[in-house]
Amino acid sequence: MFLRAARFGKVVLHIGLAMVQGARHEHSEALEVAATQLGEAVTVHPLRTAADVEADLDALVLPGGESTTMRLATASGGLLEAIFAWMEAHPDRPVLGTCAGAILMAMPGEGRTAFLEIDVERNGWGRQRRSFEADVAVSLECPSPTETKKPVRSTLEGHTALPVGGKEATGETMHGVFIRAPRFTDEPRRGKVIARLDGEPVGILDGARLALTCHPELTHDRRFHRWLLSEAASHKAGR
Repeated sequence: MFLRAARFGKVVLHIGLAMVQGARHEHSEALEVAATQLGEAVTVHPLRTAADVEADLDALVLPGGESTTMRLATASGGLLEAIFAWMEAHPDRPVLGTCAGAILMAMPGEGRTAFLEIDVERNGWGRQRRSFEADVAVSLECPSPTETKKPVRSTLEGHTALPVGGKEATGETMHGVFIRAPRFTDEPRRGKVIARLDGEPVGILDGARLALTCHPELTHDRRFHRWLLSEAASHKAGR
């Protein structure tokens, strides 16, 4: 099942998007914008059951939500277990996890090795009323946009993505949206910090795994989605 037809004649990147909770449609839109900025051909595959997680996916996105609810909601269809199995089988293919997605990467569950070696606290910044926005320092190498275009609106299943204001930040800062966000409680034991808020890590990169405790998909900042597509394209070219 495809969200967007690829551009004719180009190598197509196949991106799996977990359709459980969170800003799934906003991630879909962000991927479309990032693809346009990079001149890449991308097809986004909605993942709802284990059968949707195919071996030839080039990358995955794990959106936010409530991690316990996400585990319960996907238990019957086996989605998360299939995603974790895919991540174990393809450690060099990129994965972007935001908010609860970061929790799942750091704590995939009993019997599985964590994909990120860092401790994370659910709702570490407080409950819903403690949600906030703040400038975040970023140090991530990713391609700059090669093409600018007004953001498209994802119409996955007839849903329109939330409008977001402002422009993408430039340089070494980004606008961070923290909604009942998890909190990394220490420095990573492997990998490196690529985003900090007041000195605390809020973004971790470990090989092909990138986890953020905030929601870049709710802003116009597409650098993380460009990173995902760039890594996917590089890996696919080398396969």
